[in-house]
This record gives sequence, structure tokens and C-alpha cells, in this order.
Amino acid sequence: MLTRLKTDFRLSIITLLGASALLGITPFAVMRFLQGDLVAGGIDTTILLSISGGMVYAWITGDTRRSGMVLATVACFGAVMVAAVVGEVGLFWLYPCLVTTFFLASPRMAGFLNLASISAMVGLGDVFQSDVQMWTFTATAVVVSAAAYVFAQRNDSQRHSLEHLATIDPLTGVKNRRSMDEELNLASAHAERTGLPYALVMLDIDHFKKINDEYGHGVGDGVLIDLATLIQHSTRKSDQLFRYGGEEFVLVLPGVDGAGLTAVMNNLQHTLRKKIRHPGGAISASFGVALRRPGERVENWLERADTALYEAKEAGRDRIVFSDAMPAANPDLSVGSTELVG
Repeated sequence: MLTRLKTDFRLSIITLLGASALLGITPFAVMRFLQGDLVAGGIDTTILLSISGGMVYAWITGDTRRSGMVLATVACFGAVMVAAVVGEVGLFWLYPCLVTTFFLASPRMAGFLNLASISAMVGLGDVFQSDVQMWTFTATAVVVSAAAYVFAQRNDSQRHSLEHLATIDPLTGVKNRRSMDEELNLASAHAERTGLPYALVMLDIDHFKKINDEYGHGVGDGVLIDLATLIQHSTRKSDQLFRYGGEEFVLVLPGVDGAGLTAVMNNLQHTLRKKIRHPGGAISASFGVALRRPGERVENWLERADTALYEAKEAGRDRIVFSDAMPAANPDLSVGSTELVG
């Protein structure tokens, strides 16, 4: 529980809002019912139940985007409704909402909600004792919203930058191993739900250490960049490439198996041989391929692909080894380069 709160900022804000609603609104709802003000008490109760329900939904489903949007809307217009019923004292409820919306929704949507709430409050008219009070409220509410908007935009930009740094390999521009772990879990869950076949390919540039030793790490880095670029251009948008470490890459191919997978791998191997070069000539790569099995854990799936890659390197490199039986696809491309782990 504490781990989720530490790692999911929006969930922590939703939880804080729920706790604040429970502690802050409940006494007012009880007091208004005791005073016979059923309308105000009913509004307070509706707001309380809506916020609590949104918090529970966020915890159960993990969908903090939708629940955050709903809670931001409920908080803003709930404050407007309270002001409409109880008068001037209800104005104070809107200020915390003007800030909270930027933690629950996108900056643009939060700004829209705030302006709509301020406009609705001004439209009530009778809430204010004078025009001076109304325009003072409007000015301060707009300033609070503008300051919160600037902060939210800056925070959003920094969050995207940190996410990029945490998930993208800085040299090749493809996703890194940390991102791979998350995506493999998602792919495995999707395959289990839908029955869609998924292939996992581990590939290793042959004799990469020799390239670095003879021509320098700058040339080696160039080979890695060229390889990543070529694979991305040679595969579909739905395919995902990750840098596993060093000269090793992982490629996830959804929706392919059998002869189709064999053809894809043979074509990819042929393309790499033909187009990737360094001062010493062409490069080659070894491939280990594993189709996900029903109910298989990600660790086992990855291990089978790694074992197939090891077999490819032990068998002489520059070849494809499948962890599962695959029909031949193109004899002209596959002769002497495709094997099966027994």
C-alpha cells in the first residue's frame, strides 16, 4: 500500500483528497442535517460519497486518470453548489479545489474546470455582498489558478523528461531494459487474455568486442546505432525493440508465428548482413527466438530465447535458432542459418 502511494503521485493525491473529504466534509454534513438544512447536508453527503467512490475505484483499478478527472469535476462544482446553498462561507471551499484540480487532471483540463467554476460562482451573484467582493474573489481565484497552472506545466514537463531518461537508452534511442521488463509483462498479460501469439527475439552482434578493439568504441557505437535504426525501419510499428545490454537487443513481435515468423527472421537477418557495415566490412548477428507458451512466466520466456541465442553463438554465429519448431519460409534465405533447439 505504501509502495503504491510512493510510486503513484496521482493516486496519493486522490487518497489525500478522499481522507480530507472524510475528515473535513463529514462534520459539516452531520451539522447541517442536525440543523435541519437537508439540501446542504445532501450536497455535502453526495460530494463525500463521490470522492470516496472515486478513491476506491482508483485503488481497485489503478485508473487514476479517469478517477482523477471525475474527482476534480466533483470537487469544483461541489464547491459551487455549496456556495449556492449556504452563501458567502461557501466561497472558501473553492480555493483548495482550484489547486487540487491540477494534481488530478491535465493542466489544460484543470484550467478549464477552474475557469468554469469561477464563472459559475460569479454567475450566482447573491453569494457576494458587493461587487467589490465579487471582483476581489474573481481576481484572487484567477491568480491562484494561473500560478497552479504554471507549476503543473513545469511539473508535467519534468516528469516526461525523467520518464524519458528512465526508459530510453541514450545511445541508440530505443527502449532500455527497465522499460523492457514492463512491456514484456504487458505483452504476456495481453497474450494470455487474447490468445495472440507473441515472439521474443534476442539478438547479439557477432564479434562486437573485436570491432571495438580494432576500430575503437566510436565505431562500435556507430554500429549499435545503425543496427537499432535498421531494425526499427525493417519492422512494424507494433513491434518493440529494446537494448538489453552491450551489443544485445531484444525484439518483441506480436501476432506472428509459424512460417510468418520464420520469414520475418530470415528477412531481418538478410537485411542486417546486407546493410550494416563497419571499416572491416559487413557485420552479422546471432538470433534466439522463442514463441510465448500459454501460461508461461516472462522469466521463462526470456530464458528460452536466451538459451536459443546461446545455441546460435555456440553453433558458429550468424544464424537463427528457434526454441520451438518452425516451418521453413524461404529456402534461399534460410539455408545454413536457421536451427531448432531440441
